[in-house]
Amino acid sequence: MVTGKDLLNLGLKSGKWFKQALEHINAYSLEGETLRAYLDTVKPAPEIPLLEKPVPFYENISADTPVEQANIDYVRQSMHQLMRTPTVVAGAIMPDACPAGPPGTIPVGGIVVARNAIHPGMHSADICCSVMLTNLGKVNPKSVLDAAQQITHFGPGGRSPERQFALPAEIEAEMQANPFLNSLRSLNFAREHLGTQGDGNHFLYVGTSRNTGDTVLVSHHGSRGVGAALYTQGMKMAERFRQAISPDTDPHNAWIPSQSTEGEQYWAALQTVRKWTKQNHLCLHEAIGSELGTVVQQRFWNEHNFVFRDGDLFYHAKGATPLDSKFMPDITGPRIIPLNMAQPILLVEGNTTETNLGFAPHGAGRNLSRTRHKFSKLGQTNEDLFAEETHGIDARFYFNRIDISELPSAYKDAEDVKRQIAQFNLATTVDEIRPYGCIMAGDWEQDAPWRKKKLAKEAARLAVDDSQADNSSLQQE
Repeated sequence: MVTGKDLLNLGLKSGKWFKQALEHINAYSLEGETLRAYLDTVKPAPEIPLLEKPVPFYENISADTPVEQANIDYVRQSMHQLMRTPTVVAGAIMPDACPAGPPGTIPVGGIVVARNAIHPGMHSADICCSVMLTNLGKVNPKSVLDAAQQITHFGPGGRSPERQFALPAEIEAEMQANPFLNSLRSLNFAREHLGTQGDGNHFLYVGTSRNTGDTVLVSHHGSRGVGAALYTQGMKMAERFRQAISPDTDPHNAWIPSQSTEGEQYWAALQTVRKWTKQNHLCLHEAIGSELGTVVQQRFWNEHNFVFRDGDLFYHAKGATPLDSKFMPDITGPRIIPLNMAQPILLVEGNTTETNLGFAPHGAGRNLSRTRHKFSKLGQTNEDLFAEETHGIDARFYFNRIDISELPSAYKDAEDVKRQIAQFNLATTVDEIRPYGCIMAGDWEQDAPWRKKKLAKEAARLAVDDSQADNSSLQQE
């Protein structure tokens, strides 16, 4: 009788496949060459090692200050580690590049091209983070921002039932047919989060076109809970493949083979989430336009946090704007690159080059983390910083709580980013949307339920301590 020990002695790696293989071997009394021939058909493929040397990548970025250089050095170190991932064939970083995790994690402003592989960690949880632009014609920008503030939704959670938008039947059917999306949790997210913008750097911006003077609405947000749930499922699936075929690969760079059943299903799920996210923008834009009674002059959009496909190559863009039309089946206009709330939004066009891989920056990026930026502003009040940095624009926070990590100084210098776009021949600016004002979430966590619960728990503990101290004092008397 053949045992698992016998298979180990043949140099095979143990796994779940042993049980079924041993049952077959012993049922048919396989031995010798017949046994070896059978094992060749069922044993796992050999493990795939890391590349001996990192694949070269293009750097479309330069530094003018020590802080910027330190940022680039970290990004470069991270990319060198990432580019040893066995599936990777090309990469690039943009002028807005900044770290997004531990070494080896794709940075913001990074593009990584993999062959026959989808890396969920390289599109991150905010799948299809994107921007949509609607030209509303000659309408008062303040009226647009006022209407938007009443209609949009920032912060955690979703809309209450009476304020929800209708989920298109096509999107719901696609979700129900896909094993990555058909959970009750994901379907509830799809209904409740439609027409919501989240928090962080997401915004609703109103400005005027440099070329025409028309009032323009731009929204920036991603796939909310729908995408986050898919990301979680994708990372779990990728980890199972990593353990089986490439355990030396960093867990955050695990991949799903694109030609596997799971890979095909995950790719289809990404396309459904893309549709949902576009609809997420669209329902807000249409509701605002309807409230104002305006006629749409022009509308277009683009994602900048997604996976794009060209044959067997998968372009993972973590905060990078696609220029090449092959990446966007529904392209209708120039690409949208926001910088910060006090600066114009760039509308750009461009061509694929050897160094840009078909992409441009997605914004201004950061040189410092949110926490380090806040630390750098110690000694100045939030109100003073807000007044100084938003002078001349109508800047609003949805929760009426100033978030200094989203003020203009939190981002790279906009003029430097524009200069590097030209320096590295990344894109050509064809118009600018000059700012009137914008809405962002603000520091909603000041009043977050978890924080209130924590404070209440601490207050209760102190009350118990005080009570015990009083009792002890009475006993001593």
